[in-house]
Amino acid sequence: MKTSDFRYDLPPELIAQQPLVERSASRLLVVPPGDAAFADRGIRDLPDLLRAGDLLVFNDTRVIPARLFGHKATGGRVEILIERLLGDDVVKVQVGASKTPKPGSLIELDGGGNAEVIDRDDRGFFILRFHVEGELADWLQRVGQLPLPPYIERTPDAADAERYQTVFAERAGAVAAPTAGLHFDEALLQALRDRGVDDARVTLHVGAGTFQPVRVDNLDDHRMHSEWIDVPQALVDKVRATRAAGGRVIAVGTTVLRALESAMTPDGLQPFSGETDIFIYPGIAVRSVDGLVTNFHLPESTLLMLVSAFAGRERILAAYEHAVCERYRFFSYGDAMLLWPQSDLSRK
Repeated sequence: MKTSDFRYDLPPELIAQQPLVERSASRLLVVPPGDAAFADRGIRDLPDLLRAGDLLVFNDTRVIPARLFGHKATGGRVEILIERLLGDDVVKVQVGASKTPKPGSLIELDGGGNAEVIDRDDRGFFILRFHVEGELADWLQRVGQLPLPPYIERTPDAADAERYQTVFAERAGAVAAPTAGLHFDEALLQALRDRGVDDARVTLHVGAGTFQPVRVDNLDDHRMHSEWIDVPQALVDKVRATRAAGGRVIAVGTTVLRALESAMTPDGLQPFSGETDIFIYPGIAVRSVDGLVTNFHLPESTLLMLVSAFAGRERILAAYEHAVCERYRFFSYGDAMLLWPQSDLSRK
């Protein structure tokens, strides 16, 4: 398939720049399988759309203040976006500067300390060693800026520190939020439990690579970025119990689906902790989940390709056209979709 097969037109004013006052006030576009009509609902309708015995799987990653600023010895300004914490003081980053910094050079950091350029990998990421006061994680909390996505055209404010995290965020390490989870508040989670819908957690630390465009036309040539995941035994046990009882497994977000698909084996889902660079696009069977709650994704993005693999490309593009006509809000602070698979795929 071609990257251009995943193009659609989006009026810029539909890109949500602010979160809604209430998390669970978001709209929900329900996309059933086949040719059944789309349904315009709300995220608060989820308890009525799911069944007792279903299992929702959430990503419990927590976003770190990953955007930093500084200057080179020449005085040129530098912007740093953390991709991954590699150790106590070594970090993989993207660097924005007028001239590429060389290995051995120092970047003086706003807020104190400096970062030494150690290396640059074959994906264009820089490896920096930070020299700051105290623990790096604590220093980042004091100095770093929340890394809102590039399509949110404003500086983060105090409200974003809370709203760009899910209410169940626990394990720090992401540089972008698992945005499908942003719609859930405690009241909605309780309503789902009262309905008999169980929940479980995986971890995928979302990297800045999630916003990188696909730079090849043929999808077979695309090289996916790598992210760290943890699919624990407790989650595997819940999935098996849910399936054995006839329930459905619904991923909340593409990050959850990526994590679960990465942990699939010929014998079904197994515990796994480590790196994944899985690339899911049409033609790749999705076996780990029966439903998907997800936000709307950028044109020609790997995330749009992933949801197309699950629900069918033509079906997804038709749903996006419907969402544009109905003035849904798009991307991280936007509205959500509930997707069911295009066909009854064989899952274990």
